Amino acid sequence: MKIKLATVALGALMAAGPAMADLVFPSLSYRTGPYAAGGIPFADGYADYFTLLNERDGGIGGAMTRVLECETGYNTEKGVECYESTKGEGALVYQPLSTGITYQLIPKTTADNIPMHTMGYGRTSAKNGKVFSHTFNYPANYWDGASGAINYLLDANGGDINGKKVALVYHNSAYGKEPIRTLEELSKKHGFDLKTLPVDHPGQEQKSQWLQIRRERPDYVIMWGWGVMNQVAIQEAANIRFPMENFIGVWWSGAQHDVLPAGMAADGYKAITFHAVGDDFPVFDDIQKYVVDTGKAAGAGDQIGTVLYNRGVYAAMLAAEAARTAQEIHGTADITPGMMRDGMEALEITQARMVELGMPNFGPELKVSCENHGGNAMVGVSQWDAAAKEWNLISDFAPTDGDIINALIAEDSGAYAAENGIEERCN
Repeated sequence: MKIKLATVALGALMAAGPAMADLVFPSLSYRTGPYAAGGIPFADGYADYFTLLNERDGGIGGAMTRVLECETGYNTEKGVECYESTKGEGALVYQPLSTGITYQLIPKTTADNIPMHTMGYGRTSAKNGKVFSHTFNYPANYWDGASGAINYLLDANGGDINGKKVALVYHNSAYGKEPIRTLEELSKKHGFDLKTLPVDHPGQEQKSQWLQIRRERPDYVIMWGWGVMNQVAIQEAANIRFPMENFIGVWWSGAQHDVLPAGMAADGYKAITFHAVGDDFPVFDDIQKYVVDTGKAAGAGDQIGTVLYNRGVYAAMLAAEAARTAQEIHGTADITPGMMRDGMEALEITQARMVELGMPNFGPELKVSCENHGGNAMVGVSQWDAAAKEWNLISDFAPTDGDIINALIAEDSGAYAAENGIEERCN
């Protein structure tokens, strides 16, 4: 009832009020540097969705949107500089697109009362909203990704992977190390043998790691890579004839540019995902009509339906829906960053709403709360069809191992709270 009344009030304000300021959504992009191949389509999708809302709907709740892009080159120092130089522009929510930048911005955004959304990356324990008041990582986090990979292996082996050997090939950075603790706990629970193999930035040299894999013959390889590391790993796996159907990456290791260089040798490679693949959604028809065909696309308009373009669109949709929720809660279209935080904390995405948005089954349903900033922890699996040059979902979005993950989140977030003198909220 409160939401409905707020919606009526919002409509009255829109009809009678003065012109509103733009709703500003910063884009900490990386169109340059070693990871540009992944950064460009995400940034395009993010910008194009907000352009769609402006051109088709007149913005969000009557307020036009403005994407404020700042180039980070996937560099932590530049990312912090981008934050400092744009936060005064009315920035409603930051999406850093980097675990390193995220760690630096958690205390800054909290102090500045600006929310941050780290969708599928960043500090996993930020799911605990009792400790991390301004950081959100719905719909899934890295530990969900690790659990999703193991769940897939369990499904493929009739629920039993005891005695199996699993190798983790990971980017030797804060990002790449994120799943290790979770996989260690899962190995204790399910009895598989875990071997970790770090790959130094940028990942072009992996001969020794794959020679070790050839020598030790693991049953499965999980990859936590990014950029050129993914391409090299898939080619090296092909070189030693490691079976692609037993090679599975996290969602940052499962885009078109990761597999295309290997040609047919990449056929059957898999990746965990938290959103749909392909372009068979009404929202993309609208983007084509209102954005690409009118010359307003952020890029060339040729990335629609690719994995990372879709991820950018998905991130923008979640931000826009949180802004809409904030408008309804506070009865104004001209929301502040603090109001946006409230909208993110009250966000609920149902399948019915995704149908209305032209994105049916695009991602799992999710509900955020004060205690839970990470959503419902549902992930699926996609697989590369090299002949068709397309990714296909081969599983439904399914729950991850909450028993293990929630215990790790409580431990890590509790330690962070103790170190930083944070009193838990939501009581």
